[in-house]
Amino acid sequence: MEKEKPVGIWIRVSTEDQAKGESPEHHEKRARFYAESKGWKVKEVYRLEAVSGKSVMNHPETQRMLQDIRTGHITGLIFSKLARLARNTKELLEFAEIFKEHGADLISLQESIDTSTPAGRLFYTMIAAMAQWEREEIAERVAASVPIRAKLGKPLGGQAPFGYKWKDKKLVPDPKEAPVRKLIYELFLEHRRKKTVARILNEMGYRTRKGAKFSDTTIRRLLRDPTAKGIHRANYTKSLGENKKWVLKPKKEWVYTKVEPIVSEELWDRCNAILDEQERKNKRPARKARHLFTGYVFCICGQKMYVPSSSPKYTCYNCRNKISKEDLEEVFQHQLKDFFSSSKEIENYLSEADEVIKDKEELLRTLFEEKRKIEQEMDKTYRLYIDDEITSKGFGKRYKPLEERLKQIEDKIPELQGEIDFLKIQYLSSDQILSEAKDLYSRWPELTQEEKRKIVENITEKIIIGKDDITIHLCYLPSFSEMTSSWQRNLRDSWLQQA
Repeated sequence: MEKEKPVGIWIRVSTEDQAKGESPEHHEKRARFYAESKGWKVKEVYRLEAVSGKSVMNHPETQRMLQDIRTGHITGLIFSKLARLARNTKELLEFAEIFKEHGADLISLQESIDTSTPAGRLFYTMIAAMAQWEREEIAERVAASVPIRAKLGKPLGGQAPFGYKWKDKKLVPDPKEAPVRKLIYELFLEHRRKKTVARILNEMGYRTRKGAKFSDTTIRRLLRDPTAKGIHRANYTKSLGENKKWVLKPKKEWVYTKVEPIVSEELWDRCNAILDEQERKNKRPARKARHLFTGYVFCICGQKMYVPSSSPKYTCYNCRNKISKEDLEEVFQHQLKDFFSSSKEIENYLSEADEVIKDKEELLRTLFEEKRKIEQEMDKTYRLYIDDEITSKGFGKRYKPLEERLKQIEDKIPELQGEIDFLKIQYLSSDQILSEAKDLYSRWPELTQEEKRKIVENITEKIIIGKDDITIHLCYLPSFSEMTSSWQRNLRDSWLQQA
């Protein structure tokens, strides 16, 4: 029996349930009892509670233990069983080599392993392989259950998509995040640039669930996720291993379940059509058009018509068909009168006006809730500083970002309130909207070039220029938010200046 052999005790529990069933105290008492019976002296206890067994080599406690082995501070390590040391065969064998190199022993109580003997090392290798097999077996069982759980609409252990939350094991819209998720689609439809959407959201004071600023990558991921239109996709990715990337599974393995949508299918499809087009061309969206009808004017021969720098006319380079910019705009203006005169279209327009106001009020509630949370976090940080629990440097590092976000939100709240007030006053009268819609053609000359172009983009499908006639195809009555977004900004600014 060895006398006064300096040893350490290794304690690791991988999950909260294991911690309850086999407490760290139980592991330590068992190891101490064994050390006493061998006449060894326990010099150190290494605790890795609630740490995954897949990889522990780089953990600070592991490094401390290995340093003690190298310096001779301990010459043996006691642990309850191999699965508590680690479950990665490569790391277990690395432990054995390091211990052998420094004349130290690994002692596994359950397997009665002593790596100082050839028989012990052989048995150790066999048992380590079994531990790895057990982990892979569990992983296979989990993987097999994933598609079944997904088809039943049950949570798979991951976070709910942004804009949603798990409630009673079902995905439902999150009242705080859903308005922001919807705003992302509306902003992208208007600006067609992911970075622009991210910038606007950040300037408005919105943040991701983790408190980070929105990026173009995040915007693309959220735009592409079909959950927002009511189709939740699951079991479509898999990991290639520890610290390796995730890849898509074959589409036949993907599982879709229906959830409550945040945006309409039409809005989702239009945004993704824009993304598809941009990615297919693999280039940035084109610069904003200089001329009112650029991109929409086609010659009767099928060729697109352009305005040369030396001419004020839309020209077909194929057959030299031409029409002046002023004449085409006048024809388009008169076409608007008939287009907006439909009572059914106006009814839909009014209905959407109500929806726009409702959405903005949801955004306002979200901002107030975010403001409350930030103020609470600021108070908490201040109390920590007053109680000397953080340094002045740490206080500044925590407090300044919160202060900046609060200012953004405080700037945005009155602006949004002004928009809501303006919309309620200006657009909730059906007679007024009907009159404005029918009279748009008469107010056309008062609009700016940008406002006119916005209307053209929203309602125009194609304009065909014949030899003696013009055919204008208008696709649909634009949404209330699309048609009035630029007007609202201008009118709101004027209204706020007068107030």
